[in-house]
Amino acid sequence: MSTSNSLRAALACMGLGLALLAPGAGAADKFPGVGRGATPAEVAAWDIDVRPDFKGLPAGSGTVLRGGDIWEGKCASCHGSFGESNEVFTPLAGGTSADDIRSGRVAALAGNSQPQRTTLMKVSTVSTLWDYIHRAMPWDNPKSLSPDEVYAVTAYLLNLGEIVPENFELSDKNIAEVQARMPNRNGMTRDHGMWLASGKPDTQNTACMSNCAESVTVSSELPPYARNAHGDIAAQNRLIGPVRGANTLAPALTGAAGSNAEAVRVHASKTIASAAPLAAPTPAAASAPSASEPPKAGDGADLAGARLATSGACVACHAADRKMIGPSYRDVAAKYGGKADAHALLAQKIRKGGGGVWGAMPMPPNPGVSDDDLKRIVDWILAGAPAPG
Repeated sequence: MSTSNSLRAALACMGLGLALLAPGAGAADKFPGVGRGATPAEVAAWDIDVRPDFKGLPAGSGTVLRGGDIWEGKCASCHGSFGESNEVFTPLAGGTSADDIRSGRVAALAGNSQPQRTTLMKVSTVSTLWDYIHRAMPWDNPKSLSPDEVYAVTAYLLNLGEIVPENFELSDKNIAEVQARMPNRNGMTRDHGMWLASGKPDTQNTACMSNCAESVTVSSELPPYARNAHGDIAAQNRLIGPVRGANTLAPALTGAAGSNAEAVRVHASKTIASAAPLAAPTPAAASAPSASEPPKAGDGADLAGARLATSGACVACHAADRKMIGPSYRDVAAKYGGKADAHALLAQKIRKGGGGVWGAMPMPPNPGVSDDDLKRIVDWILAGAPAPG
């Protein structure tokens, strides 16, 4: 099945109203009264995946040198200048050797000698790198890189792993040759039971049917020193509602899972408190406000900034009332509120990113935010990040 046909089948299963049929075919012929035939441009917008045999790869090229310039402006804030950073995401480069490039198997994976597995240690196909960078990067503005820029960034990343030389130019014409140098190109196999239903299973365990253990000791856990490496993990997932995840700002819970259920539920509910509209206070509550009560917006206040700052990528690092990976919005307001140039300073920080003010963790740039939205976000922050009320 071709890439386009498989995509159409998947979208049809999801019940999309737009029928992704072959250009020119009438939707009414197969699905009377449902949707219409997709235009070539609409199909092309979805059909961007690149297969391991490089089908779907657009024409283009990019040098390692050009990739380094793009990387420093759009990638280094999260990944480090050399793909080595572990502050936002797992390191991309490291852990591979010239012997791995020759053999196609990464020795550090088999020997477990590398403290952390990097992307170049694990990925088997260079098409995976190209495809992911193309569709998902930069993190704050995905799909904004042109094909030539993706070739350049991919070339730079490959150079970090010494897979290609620094004077290399990656293109659709030579990418298959690069595949033959991927350090873990022989690390992906279909010769196991998890892939083939008729194959030999990966395990030979027999289900316990008598005298079974009543409790299980977890042998894999997050070490205490690493729990708060990236803030409250549960709160960072609040986009989809209360998340029953670990509160990594607090010590690990002990005891049986059942006895911890209520504590987990309560914390999960709190993770969306700053993003959810507050209920109208009762008369009694309104007459006796708490000293710790968050500021409320005045009547008719424009809370568009609140909606923008408490949705999308911002909530992965920030909350209105507590520190996560980055500072709370109210801490930012307290720090900058009295400065004459506070608005321009914060707008520049959001637009261009930066680091060092609130610690070593960098904030990625946000070039995709419009000027109007940027003003609304900064106005809301400097007003003290008021909650609706």
